[in-house]
Amino acid sequence: MGHSKGNASAVLAFSKADSPFPIPDSRPSAVASYLQQHEHKSQLRFITCGSVDDGKSTLIGRLLHDTQLLFADQLAALDADSRRHGTRNGEVDFALLVDGLAAEREQGITIDVAYRFFGTEKRKFIVADCPGHEQYTRNMATGASTADLAVVLVDARKGLLTQTRRHSYIVSLLGIRHVLLAVNKMDLVDFDQAVFERIVGEYRELAEKLGIEHVQAIPLSALNGDNLIAASTATPWYRGPSVLEHLETVDVARDASALGLRLPVQWVNRPHQDFRGFAGTIAAGSVRPGDEIVALPSGRRSRVQRIVSADGDLAQAVAGQAITLTLDDELDISRGDIIAGAAQPPEVADQFAAHLLWMDSKPLLPGRFYWLKIGARTVSASITEIKHKIDVNTQAQLAAKQLELNEVAYCNLGLDQPIAFEAYRDNRELGSFILIDRQTNATVAAGTLDFALRRAANIHWQAVDVDKAARARSKQQRPRCVWFTGLSGSGKSTIANLVDAQLHALGHHSFILDGDNVRHGLNKDLGFTDGDRVENIRRVAEVAKLMTDAGLIVLVSFISPFRAERQLARELFEDGEFVEVHVDTPLAEAERRDVKGLYAKARAGKIPNFTGIDSPYEAPQAPELRLATLDEDAQALAQRVIDYLRD
Repeated sequence: MGHSKGNASAVLAFSKADSPFPIPDSRPSAVASYLQQHEHKSQLRFITCGSVDDGKSTLIGRLLHDTQLLFADQLAALDADSRRHGTRNGEVDFALLVDGLAAEREQGITIDVAYRFFGTEKRKFIVADCPGHEQYTRNMATGASTADLAVVLVDARKGLLTQTRRHSYIVSLLGIRHVLLAVNKMDLVDFDQAVFERIVGEYRELAEKLGIEHVQAIPLSALNGDNLIAASTATPWYRGPSVLEHLETVDVARDASALGLRLPVQWVNRPHQDFRGFAGTIAAGSVRPGDEIVALPSGRRSRVQRIVSADGDLAQAVAGQAITLTLDDELDISRGDIIAGAAQPPEVADQFAAHLLWMDSKPLLPGRFYWLKIGARTVSASITEIKHKIDVNTQAQLAAKQLELNEVAYCNLGLDQPIAFEAYRDNRELGSFILIDRQTNATVAAGTLDFALRRAANIHWQAVDVDKAARARSKQQRPRCVWFTGLSGSGKSTIANLVDAQLHALGHHSFILDGDNVRHGLNKDLGFTDGDRVENIRRVAEVAKLMTDAGLIVLVSFISPFRAERQLARELFEDGEFVEVHVDTPLAEAERRDVKGLYAKARAGKIPNFTGIDSPYEAPQAPELRLATLDEDAQALAQRVIDYLRD
């Protein structure tokens, strides 16, 4: 059986009298009662996902239409859009109700996540229609991050595809425990039961590997509405629920009360000196006035004085409620802290094992620092180690030194300060995070925390009697890190050497860390990939920090091509202690000099990843000094550095 033929107006001529959903009484008292009933219905957030052209947008569009949730102007617009943009020769194209971007309509695909809100007599729904193309996997992960159930569509003619497996893996990774497997386009395989059962068997095997606990499989024709709202006569062999029946009745509740109180602080409410409250939405557990709480990560304790809400003070508040707590004591609590029940608080740590989905076109480089945002808290973080990359088709663990767009890995994560957290499987709010590029502010990854690493639990700073200030006084100088950056052949080492000689002549204590020299020892194990360059600078920055702690003026002469790593180095030092010097030489001039013959080898393909040729150099945007080598000679430029240090 193929798709049924008919014109758009015939399909759209669906009267309210035919609706399976009763229309409320129009009297004011009845309307008020109906609205109150609707307000207290349970809510289900779900996504539709799967491969390209499996019918995700069509399913949602048909669902909205058949539940009588479209206004007359929407129906008229759908009729017109179907003739103008539709893919069904003028017949109604339900996908156009969801695919709103011009590019989506031109290509007949979903690109962005489209959210739709609707409700029935039994439940309210928020549905996210997710794109099927691999390049938009990050968009799909965004939609899945807040969902309770995933509708995974499979084309009955094609079976499970690569993107079906990829999306199912992400569904599992993001903790969605309920899947509705919609085997779509059954009309194109004559509603063959054997085809349906074969696909279901394959998917259940996949779900078991991924740890997806609940799978409800439904044979479906989204276009024609078979098994969408009610049972279809075309599948007498199927005895299960329709799509809507399952969505209305599936139990996706999570037992958040077992964790105890978890209140991420969104805002410190201080309207006047007599009121100080901590506002947020309860992520788990419940709270009453008089309960003992602990503020994390500080660990300080107090008791709840009042629970303030928009409706006045409450005797109790539970998960999902937005409240403000006042406490008996004046605790130092800030946005991003966690207020937890004192009896069973979450853990606090600064190193974790985590799953990571990389979402940026530039690769993830271990050692590079990013902003990590977890709830309302933002801290500095880096991937300290990629344990393995995961093949989402086979779940095989693969060795990897970096991550590319849409790849998933199991990583070790290090933060610059401790945070309160819980494993993602126990608490989505306190176990999920995103990584943000520190230069562009773009979101580059999403991740889930697995457990804390205890590697540094027994390591503490050892107090010393002779500190940096004492060492500086004995040398009668101010410690500095002067960081020379520029292209190979720009003149960094020459100028640094002249500065070092003048400082020595003036009786100062200085030392040069030169890129080539350091690679003979400390960094001899590193190559010249972007990842190795990041680690190269990280190590040198730490050594330079130790040297300034010894009271020295350290001169660092490294290409250091990436702004992010130079910024990381800067943040290790006190204000005014780090001096970035851009030795600004145009590429053409640096290549003309080519003292070491490196540019010629790079042009010949003998040196891969060479800065300026096939690896980028990101020039400083606001250095303390910019030395234009075409304008002055090296001696004059070195004097400018000395003058800056004197000033």
